[in-house]
Amino acid sequence: MSYPLLTTIDTPEDLRKLDRGQLAQLAGELRAFILESVSKTGGHLSSNLGTVELTIALHYVFDTPQDRIVWDVGHQSYAHKILTGRRDDMARLRMFGGISGFPRRDESPYDTFGTAHSSTSISAALGMAVAARQKGDKRRAIAVIGDGAMSAGMAYEAMNNAGISEADLLVILNDNDMSISPAVGGMNRYLARLVSGRAYVAARQAAEKILSGIPQLGRLARKVEVHAKGMLVPSTLFEQFGFNYIGPIDGHDLESLIPTLKNIRELEGPQFLHIVTRKGQGYKLAEADPVLYHGVSKFEPSAGIGQGKAGSKPSFTQVFGDWLCDAAVQDERVIGITPAMREGSGMVRFAQEFPQRYFDVGIAEQHAVTFAAGLACEGMRPVVAIYSTFLQRAYDQLIHDVQIQNLPVLFALDRAGLVGADGATHHGAFDLSYLRCIPNITVMVPADENECRQMLSTGLGLDTPAAVRYPRGTGMGVTVDKPLTTLPVGKAQLRREGRRVAILAFGPLLQAALEVAEELDASVVNMRFVKPIDGEMIASMARRHELLVTLEDNVVEGGAGSAVAESIAAQGIAAQVLHLGLPDRFVDHGDQSQLLALCGLDRTGILKAIRERMARLGSSVSVRVA
Repeated sequence: MSYPLLTTIDTPEDLRKLDRGQLAQLAGELRAFILESVSKTGGHLSSNLGTVELTIALHYVFDTPQDRIVWDVGHQSYAHKILTGRRDDMARLRMFGGISGFPRRDESPYDTFGTAHSSTSISAALGMAVAARQKGDKRRAIAVIGDGAMSAGMAYEAMNNAGISEADLLVILNDNDMSISPAVGGMNRYLARLVSGRAYVAARQAAEKILSGIPQLGRLARKVEVHAKGMLVPSTLFEQFGFNYIGPIDGHDLESLIPTLKNIRELEGPQFLHIVTRKGQGYKLAEADPVLYHGVSKFEPSAGIGQGKAGSKPSFTQVFGDWLCDAAVQDERVIGITPAMREGSGMVRFAQEFPQRYFDVGIAEQHAVTFAAGLACEGMRPVVAIYSTFLQRAYDQLIHDVQIQNLPVLFALDRAGLVGADGATHHGAFDLSYLRCIPNITVMVPADENECRQMLSTGLGLDTPAAVRYPRGTGMGVTVDKPLTTLPVGKAQLRREGRRVAILAFGPLLQAALEVAEELDASVVNMRFVKPIDGEMIASMARRHELLVTLEDNVVEGGAGSAVAESIAAQGIAAQVLHLGLPDRFVDHGDQSQLLALCGLDRTGILKAIRERMARLGSSVSVRVA
């Protein structure tokens, strides 16, 4: 497909040279280019198709990057990347060495703030606006936030501060009635009612046109409007925060967007623009199912996304979802909680079968954890399904509300370890470190799908907090037992008896450990529990081997290997220990297997590290021919 206008745009300066009449054509080309690009690389699709006109209008009206744009979450920033000099780079989107799927300050001066987690944009843009005022700079800071992200308390903390700051801040609410899963909660209902008041907006615009030539009646109409607004529009929430509220307007109508943004550009103080868009706009399949087309793998646009192949291995996420339904049948106290990740956490079936016991709390991780604590206080058995990287946002609630009170809340931590193309903001690289340092918690790491089910049952049966962390994608493909069996808490499993080297594997890296052990004739232990750690097994391995190797897909600092070292020290055992895990740096985006190799956690990297350590110890390890 040819893109005659789009190929002339290398910077927003080129965009601003276009006649306004050309922008509709540019929007069509840009939307088609996004669809073509993402279908070849994978990535976020429906959200990006929905923000094409808004992106064009922002760069057309504002002097970027002098004026700062902060994209909340940032999975809707592909059009922004394309218009700011990265059009050709879209061919390697989210690939190792290619551009990120989210804004990154080190990627472009137009990416003014790195984002990927929700609801940070207003805080960051406010900081930029206040800094501009302090330095005497005349520029605008703009936060683009979705209605799903507006369900998080952080957005309102920022607005509460912004309203009294008098800083030149523009908040644009991109209202598409969706986050990733369908938006839920009181704020979503409020926004829905506000949008349904378009008749009010149309009537006001018509009245303004009619009365514009009669100043006295115009002033009277404005006074009446102030009092009527609270009746005709359900709330003036944003104005109560101190913002000048404008909208709602059609976010796909450039003839509305551009004049409105130009007018706002001349205003001082906090401004709030409410636009209405549609996820997947311009691609019928994505419009019909924006959740399915939110994050996509490679596909053929004319055919759309095919459904999963029958008989394929279940993912860890599917194992969790099935377990949750089975556990709920056996125990009516089981409650499922997710912070706006119903599909991603595998809870669709549970939501359908147990609607009264399913709670999507919106993008509100802090609330999710304390809500679970309250349920546990009253004898319920809450299960919080949350990504490893998102639990970081509720760390205080985890400690203060769950752990100190020793409440039986089970955390199902999805996306542990390296997640791949979403990169550093989404890798579950720190959970073993930040969990194992907290008193009262049991931390489990399944090596395969069946262990995942067993550990979930084990955690649910405890009267104390527990966490089961598992990776994205599929495992070894083992048979998953139907019974809800449990494991002995704190007990590891010897999987292979060897000599000289003992590999203590935590989680799904067990498979690589077994492969390495065949070459080195090493022992392998499936550790299973990070806390409590199996000190007896560790001592046994340390006394019978020259080298202990700990293997984990968590950062080495403070992780499972550290727990092994602490156990050895506490038992007064002298042992040589090699810690293998994620490095002390943020790992970039790329294919999961590629990233594991980069971190030395594939078969080749593990072998190399062990051989080098044994060589330094003055030993040699006999290697069989593979």
